[in-house]
Amino acid sequence: MPSRRTVLTGAALMAVAGTLGTPTASAATRPLRVTLPRPTGPHPVGTVSLHLEDRSRPAPWVSSVPTRELMISIWYPAVHGPCRAVPWLTPGAATTFLAGVRLNSTQVTLPDTHAAEGVPVARTGRLPVVLYSPGFNASRVFNTAVVEDLASNGYLVVTVDHTYEALMVEFPDGRVVTSQVPEGDRPVFAKAVDIRVADFRFVLDRIADLDRGGNPDVHQHPLPAGLHGAFDLGRVGMFGHSLGGATTASTMYADQRVKAGVSLDGSAIGAVAAAGLDRPYLVMDTPGKGGMNNDPALREFFSHLRAWRLALTMRESAHYSYGDLEILYRRLAGLLNMPQQELEGQVGTIEPHRAMAVQRAYPLAFYDLHFRRRGHLLDGPVPAYPEVLFRAR
Repeated sequence: MPSRRTVLTGAALMAVAGTLGTPTASAATRPLRVTLPRPTGPHPVGTVSLHLEDRSRPAPWVSSVPTRELMISIWYPAVHGPCRAVPWLTPGAATTFLAGVRLNSTQVTLPDTHAAEGVPVARTGRLPVVLYSPGFNASRVFNTAVVEDLASNGYLVVTVDHTYEALMVEFPDGRVVTSQVPEGDRPVFAKAVDIRVADFRFVLDRIADLDRGGNPDVHQHPLPAGLHGAFDLGRVGMFGHSLGGATTASTMYADQRVKAGVSLDGSAIGAVAAAGLDRPYLVMDTPGKGGMNNDPALREFFSHLRAWRLALTMRESAHYSYGDLEILYRRLAGLLNMPQQELEGQVGTIEPHRAMAVQRAYPLAFYDLHFRRRGHLLDGPVPAYPEVLFRAR
């Protein structure tokens, strides 16, 4: 796994403010605006957030909370586009996020998504499902560009915040819960993966309830029309970045309901590294220390995959080239007085629009291949994506 410094500097942006000095005030009267690329699919995108409680488990990482609480978001193809797009972060979470790097909304306008809240689901049948797990001490919104793109191409995507390990989670009552995880090392990462696997197995159960017509939301908030019966639970995939990639592998090992997985610069932790998997798996890594070249656990795991497998490397990338932080880092670098060397250590030298194009095209091609039996992008290198190195099958 990445070092503690790499994880927190990238996923949280918090260490950046602590090591780079005072942000410039040049944007005080004219906020710097950050935007995400538009989805490429034919459908508008809708989204709804749900507050879930697992009363069978206490909260991890803290001793005073008797119930496991989670916030999830469901992203889906919608029947019409947004009148007003949902913001990337809810207001309380956005304030917490910006305060962590000593910025505020007069200096930075964080992105809006391209999704409308609660609009009806567009479907001609049941839709394949993809689960998403973020990196350590990160947020479920940090891969919104990829999530929206999958939804616009006809997938139901479920993103999960792992409360008390996530960077910040805002609940419907306005509470913002921040990370309570101790210093990150291999045992902490292993514990976090075990907790996340339990989270996803619980979420899969609630999705099944939802598909049957139930409403698992704690507050029974209205659900989008067409969501009941929309989930094809025979076609469930999963992907994640960094520790979310390790979570993907371990969730597949623990639960046969997840049929195909993608890891974005993630490792393999626990029994799955030696046991491998019998379902399709795609590794997308970087040339740096998180990649196959430098991660023995990932190489061992890949060698024990017994179904369709492929390892790709995104050239000129770094750990946070995967996800929305590729865009945020580059936009905020000047405001945070971030040296070029530090910036390249986080997001590499790849052009941001190319990094986003790669990480949206290949997971979509993977799920299209295994859930819809179509497409040839994964057959081998293509001129449209010269950044992608095919490493191993």
